[in-house]
Amino acid sequence: MLALKVQVKNGRLVLNEPSDLPEGAEVEVVVIDDDLSVEDRAELHASLDRALDDSEAGRGADAAEYLRRYRARREDRPAR
Repeated sequence: MLALKVQVKNGRLVLNEPSDLPEGAEVEVVVIDDDLSVEDRAELHASLDRALDDSEAGRGADAAEYLRRYRARREDRPAR
């Protein structure tokens, strides 16, 4: 996936960087609408990068098995 940053100026989307997309190419725009600060977004991306590195290095876990263990651990805790 190719991600390009754009800004809205006078109601138009303006690309902030050069592109080698062919003339007439159609692109899909997804608006990121959340409450993350610049710092929070950087922290999220760093965490995702670490997770991808772990996955590529074979340090992953089966999601169903993880959830089974997590639920069992939660059930063993006393109620608050």
